[in-house]
Amino acid sequence: MAATRMNQPPASKHGEYKAPRKRSISGAILTFAVVVIATVFLMSVFLRISDVSVEGNEHYTDSEIIRAIDIEQGDNLFFFDRFAAISRVFAKLPYVEEVSVKRLLPGKVVITVRECKALAYIAVGDENWTIDRSCKVLGKATDNELGALIRVDGIDPGTLLIGERLTTSDGDDTPVSFLADVLRQIQGRNLSEHISSMDFSDLVGAKLRYGTRFTVIIGGASNVDHKFAMLMSVLEQLKEGDVGIINVSDGSSAHFIPQ
Repeated sequence: MAATRMNQPPASKHGEYKAPRKRSISGAILTFAVVVIATVFLMSVFLRISDVSVEGNEHYTDSEIIRAIDIEQGDNLFFFDRFAAISRVFAKLPYVEEVSVKRLLPGKVVITVRECKALAYIAVGDENWTIDRSCKVLGKATDNELGALIRVDGIDPGTLLIGERLTTSDGDDTPVSFLADVLRQIQGRNLSEHISSMDFSDLVGAKLRYGTRFTVIIGGASNVDHKFAMLMSVLEQLKEGDVGIINVSDGSSAHFIPQ
């Protein structure tokens, strides 16, 4: 008797075995493409920007900031490029120091800015140009602004570019860095309303005018923070009628010379 064959696949009606068909690669790709297209379509429909708000701005209006970012109601939130938008703000609005763009579903965008402040000005010919605490050039000063700004003398500026750091005509950054250190101390210690002018013509004997009563000799560029700490200490000890020179130039002690 012939041996019985085991585990043989069933024969087809034509007596031949046919393996099950595998799902075609092209079909899988087509299905994936359909899913992607459907997802993008749904996002384009349901992620439209419906509201844009601005926070923290003082120098610029909401509309100016929104235009700089180049965003408006009806734009697609999914395709909105925050990094490119932030770059546009810095390029167009020099008073903006920091900016963040937050997307809130389903369709809100919140723009938060921190603006720098014009703290001083420097003369270039017949024009006066404003700078902030880091010596970023902000623009031409108006006549109304000058009274609230500190005049900077003794620095020969190079080409001024709005939104860029101040440069000198000979390319030496030393006086600019020194000026920036002093301006940060002035702003950080809330002294800007008391100081009317600064003179950097002598970088080892820089000085500033404090109100109408004191000339402050800062000296060189070292230990600027400590020198201002000593200045604050001296100011606390002086009496209302005192007038003279406050010398903190050696960086280790302060001297008051009455006049």
